[in-house]
Amino acid sequence: QVQLVESGGGLVQAGGSLRLSCAASGNTDCISTMGWYRQAPGKERELVALISRGGTTNYADPVEGRFTISRDNAKNTLYLQMNSLKPEDTAVYYCHIEWATNGYCLRYRLSGISWGQGTQVTVSS
Repeated sequence: QVQLVESGGGLVQAGGSLRLSCAASGNTDCISTMGWYRQAPGKERELVALISRGGTTNYADPVEGRFTISRDNAKNTLYLQMNSLKPEDTAVYYCHIEWATNGYCLRYRLSGISWGQGTQVTVSS
C-alpha cells in the first residue's frame, strides 16, 4: 500500500534554510499532483505549494520566491526547499497526494490515504 513519510523538519533561525522530503512507497504510478500544506497552531491547514507529475508548480503568496517545490519521480520523492525562513513559517508541514483518476488507480483513491504524518518546522526569531 502507498505510504508517505515526511522528513527534514526541525528548528532553524529566521533567515535560515531547511529542506523537507516526502518519500512515497507503493504503486507511485497512481500518484498525480503532489503538494505541501502546513498548519500552524490555531489556524486552518493551508496550501504551500503544488507540483504536477510533469513539473508544473504553483505557490501560495506567502512563500512565493522563498520556497521551491520539486519532485524526483525516479526516486518517488517530493521536496520542499525553504529559504529565507520567517517565524511565520512555523507550522506542521504535510505532504499530500492527489491520486490519478483512471480506473487502474481506483483502489488507491478509495483507500483514503492522501496525507503524510507531518513534520514540524519551527523558525525562531
